[in-house]
Amino acid sequence: MNKILVKGGNTLKGKIKVGAAKNSVLPIIAATLLSDKKCTFTDVPLLNDVYVITDVLKSLGADVNIDPATCKLEICCNNILSLEPSPDLVGKMRASFLVMGPLLARYGRVRISLPGGCNIGTRPIDLHLKGLSTLGAEIETGYGFVEAKCTRLRGANVYLDFPSVGATENIMVAACLAEGETIIQNAAEEPEIVDLANFLNSIGCKVTGAGSDSIKIEGVESLNETNHIFIPDRIEAGTFMVASAITGGDVVVENVVPDHIRPVIAKLQEAGVQVLEGHNKVRVISNGVISPVDIKTLPYPGFPTDMQSQLMALMSIANGTSIFTETVFENRFMHVNEFRRMGADIKIDGRLSIVKGSSVLTGADVKATDLRAGAALILAGLFAKGETTISDIYHIERGYVDIVGKLQGIGANIEKIKV
Repeated sequence: MNKILVKGGNTLKGKIKVGAAKNSVLPIIAATLLSDKKCTFTDVPLLNDVYVITDVLKSLGADVNIDPATCKLEICCNNILSLEPSPDLVGKMRASFLVMGPLLARYGRVRISLPGGCNIGTRPIDLHLKGLSTLGAEIETGYGFVEAKCTRLRGANVYLDFPSVGATENIMVAACLAEGETIIQNAAEEPEIVDLANFLNSIGCKVTGAGSDSIKIEGVESLNETNHIFIPDRIEAGTFMVASAITGGDVVVENVVPDHIRPVIAKLQEAGVQVLEGHNKVRVISNGVISPVDIKTLPYPGFPTDMQSQLMALMSIANGTSIFTETVFENRFMHVNEFRRMGADIKIDGRLSIVKGSSVLTGADVKATDLRAGAALILAGLFAKGETTISDIYHIERGYVDIVGKLQGIGANIEKIKV
């Protein structure tokens, strides 16, 4: 079993590069099922989740080729043999459910098990099913499976009760082969939605309005080949920015779209951290003196729930009290108990966490309870006195490519160890 060992106290300095956005890569790979033409991708992050979603496609009959040396990925779905992805694979990762939309749209039928993923709260699929049903799908659920059928999907107006990213993606992709025009209202506005729309348009779909709360899709009859480059990972960028802030560092984070991380930049500046924006990069300079800030997670363009635990690590050393309000997932404070092991003073009241900052955190044996919580524990360990050992790091490796090596490159005393 692998663990991550962090020895705190080093000031981080230098340059660190962000990879492609995991939350763009996964839905776009799933969307290749729409077409029988080859899709080529460069600079693909070699994450566990990427291998899982490509294995899902392979289980359906897709031809998938990943070159680890060049990080190039080629997918051709011209010989799909099954419309029921492996339940074992779908159970590993929630994003696997995104194959439902393209399979239904292209073949008129799909049977899929209920999805897995990080245990951060209830993430129902009802909005996915409601949207596909509005497009004309007949849907049955039971025994842990969902089955959907149609002759051909028909364009319609779909209103989402909540701007769900996954539901927006599934419905948007399915609508690309539907007859007529589809409008998704109260759609998710995340940059990853825009990236997916850009990919869809590159293969011949007609999607407009992505990035706003109203997306229009005109159904098409045929699709073509494409080459696509993914957007940078804004959550990875934010994680490295906090790493600089919590260690009193001076770090240039490269391959960043500053507009995608505007809420993180604003909160770091409010905390007294200097953030200088450049072309596709940000420089984060901290003197180690952190002012408390309040955080309320919201759908984009609000503060991202995926950065909540990282900012909580930073606020645990602030000069004062911060209040965190989690509005997206009801079970996303599991990392609090792990922070407490390191000496953090945090109390939970429902969806609120009250963080009393302290100048002292101490190393401890802790566990990554989910992907982002694991990254936050690394951040806390970078500051803490002594050694922090983090277990269950498979969560971390689902979303960060070589986070240990990247942090070592800017001066962190961190290593992966075998126990």
